Amino acid sequence: MTTATLPRTLSHEDERVGWRGWLALVVLMLPVLLVSVDNTVLSFALPAIALDLEPTSAQQLWIIDAYPLVLASLLVTMGVLGDRFGRRRMLLIGATGFGIVSALAAFAPTAALLIAARAGMGVFGAMLMPSTLSLLRTVFTNRDQRRLAIAIWAAGFSAGAALGPVVGGILLEHFSWGSVFLMAVPVLVPLLILVPLLVPESRDPNPGRIDGLSILLSLAALVPIVYAIKELAVHGLASPAPVLFGTGVLFAALFVRRQLRLETPMLDMALFRRGSFSGAILVNLLSVIALVGFLFFVAQHLQLIVGLTPMQAGLALVPGLAAMIAAGLLVVPLAKRFSPRVIVPTALAMSVLGYVTIALTAQDGHVGMLVGAFVALGIGIGMAETVSNELILSSAPPEKAGAASAVSETAYELGAVLGTAILGGLLTALYRGSLVLPAGLPAGAAEASRETLAGAVAAADGLDPAMADQLRDAAAHAFDAGVGITALIGAGLIVVAAVIAATTLERTASAPEH
Repeated sequence: MTTATLPRTLSHEDERVGWRGWLALVVLMLPVLLVSVDNTVLSFALPAIALDLEPTSAQQLWIIDAYPLVLASLLVTMGVLGDRFGRRRMLLIGATGFGIVSALAAFAPTAALLIAARAGMGVFGAMLMPSTLSLLRTVFTNRDQRRLAIAIWAAGFSAGAALGPVVGGILLEHFSWGSVFLMAVPVLVPLLILVPLLVPESRDPNPGRIDGLSILLSLAALVPIVYAIKELAVHGLASPAPVLFGTGVLFAALFVRRQLRLETPMLDMALFRRGSFSGAILVNLLSVIALVGFLFFVAQHLQLIVGLTPMQAGLALVPGLAAMIAAGLLVVPLAKRFSPRVIVPTALAMSVLGYVTIALTAQDGHVGMLVGAFVALGIGIGMAETVSNELILSSAPPEKAGAASAVSETAYELGAVLGTAILGGLLTALYRGSLVLPAGLPAGAAEASRETLAGAVAAADGLDPAMADQLRDAAAHAFDAGVGITALIGAGLIVVAAVIAATTLERTASAPEH
C-alpha cells in the first residue's frame, strides 16, 4: 500500500457508500439468486426428472449433489485465486460459464449426462460465490452498512429459494424439467453489463506466489471426504467410505501443516483460532444441513404423497421462505444491541420447534402443519445466518476476504451435500426398511418401489386401481414414518448449532486494514 493512500485507509472504516454502492449490491445479488434458484428448483424438479430419466436412488442423490460436491471442493481454491487475480474477474468468468453449462444441463438426455453437467456447473459456481461475498467487504467498509448489506445478501439466497419453486412450478406445468435450468441464462445479460460499471475490482495487494501443492492438497482433502459421506449415506460402512474419509483427513492434515509452514499461506490458519470465525462457520454448516434436508423430503411429500403440482408445492413453501428473508433483515438492528451468543441460540430455538413439529405430525401429512413448521425453521435459520456471515467477514482482514468468504461458502455447500446425503440418505434407508409391499405386486413394480418414493408412484400408475392404491398407501406410510425420525435428527443438529453459538460467538471488531 502506498503512502498516498494511507490517510484514506485510516478513516476507511467510517466511510458510508451512496446509491452506487447499494446498486452494486443489487448487481452482486444476481449470481446469488442464480445459484439459489437453481438449488431449489432442482428439488422440485426431481420428481419429474426421476419419472423421465429413471435414475437409480444413487443417481438421484448424485443429480442433486454433483454440483455442491464439485463446488465445495473448489471454493477455497477459487477464493484464493480471486484474491490474487481479481474478484470481479472471477465473478464474470464464473457467471458466464455457469449460464452456458446450465443451458447444456437443460437438454441432458440421460441421468449420467445430467450429473456431468451439474458437476460442470459446480466448477463455475465455485468462482461465483466467494467473489460476491468478498466484494461486499470491499464495497461496504462501514460496519453498520456492511451488516445490512450482508443481511440483504443472505436474504438473496432465500429470495432465490422462494422464486425458484414458484417460477419453476409454472415452467414445470407447461414445459419439460429442462426448462428450470434455462432460468439461469436471462440473469447473465444484466450481470455482464452492470458488474463492470458498478462493482470495483479488488484483490489482495500482496498475494504472494501461487502454491500449486496447496491447491492439490485442498482438492485431495475435500473431494474424498465429501464423496465418503455420500457413499456412507447410500451404501453404509461396507462401501469404500471409511477408506475415502481417512484419505481425505490425511490430506487435510498435510494441507494444514503446509499452510502453517508457508510464509504466505493459501489459507491463513490463524483465522480458525478466532472463536467467532470457527463458531460461525459451524453454525452455517449445521443450519444448511437442516434446511436442505427439510427441502429434500418436503418437496417429495407435497408432490408425490399429497398430490400437489410443482407450482402448488412451491407456493406452499413461500410463507416459510418469506419468513426467512424477513427474519434475516429484522435481526440487523437487534445485532447492534445484543450479543451473537444470545441472538443466534434464541433464533435457532425456533428452527428446533419447526423440526419437532414435523416429527410429531409427519404421519398426518397436513399441509398447514408443514407450512407452519417451515415458517418456524426459516425464522431461525434466516436470523442465524445473517449474524454468522457478518461475523465471518468481520473476523478476516479485507485483503483475505476472498479466502474467508470461500471458507464460509465451503461450509454452506458442504452443508448442502450433507443435508441430502445424511438426512436424504437416512430417509431413503428408513423408507426401504419400513416399506411393506402389497401381496401379488409384479416384480418390476416391487423393485422400482424399493428404490425411491418416485419409483413407487410411477409403478402404481401401471397397475390396476386397487393394487395401485395399496402401493401408494404403503409407500406414503413408509416415507412419512422415515420423515418423523429424520426430523428428530434434524432438530438435534440445530440444537448442536445453538450450543456452539452460545459458547463461541461474541462481538467482533472489524479486522483492521493492512
